[in-house]
Amino acid sequence: MMKLYGLGPTRSLRARWALQELDAEFEFVPVNIVAGEAHHPDFLRLNPAGKLPVLVDGDFVLTESAAIVMYLAEKYGGKGLMPADLKERAQAYRWSLFAVTELEQPLWRMAKHTFLYPEEKRLPEDIALAKEEFLAMAAVLEQHMKGREFIVGDRISIADCVTAYVLDWGNENGQLDDFPNLKAYLERMYARPKAPQRIAEAFASLQS
Repeated sequence: MMKLYGLGPTRSLRARWALQELDAEFEFVPVNIVAGEAHHPDFLRLNPAGKLPVLVDGDFVLTESAAIVMYLAEKYGGKGLMPADLKERAQAYRWSLFAVTELEQPLWRMAKHTFLYPEEKRLPEDIALAKEEFLAMAAVLEQHMKGREFIVGDRISIADCVTAYVLDWGNENGQLDDFPNLKAYLERMYARPKAPQRIAEAFASLQS
């Protein structure tokens, strides 16, 4: 059985979403990053970067949440999470990469300079710049989603599993207020029967 190493509100939610949509059997192995478990030698043998998530499939170990989603979609190719058409598949790759480079990175910068970095390393001006970058790229996706149910094609794909998490993160930060298409898309995605917890719910579960 596959094992997914992760923690509630982290990007392991992406991999969990793909596993659940695919009806794949897996064991979830919680890793408490706050307690330093991601830097334990046993975990570092799986991911020397000390980050989550990690998928273990037999003797195959894979890190990076978007790569895990893509791997799972290929492994269970008959389930439709990976588009069969070449051009549609290319668009799914395109929007997945757009999510992790153009949307996620500004959110990380905001988080780092708000609370992750030591106070003496935080740059308020970088928060403002990152916010500008996120909003500009969110506007691109907002226009793309006009009249669409899913990011690519007429069913859920890897692009949705990767992107919905980022948008939920942006929404938690109040960055989607001016993007009605993205907010509606987010509600549709998380209303799916096999959707994972939203970030706020996952945080609440940890605290309880």
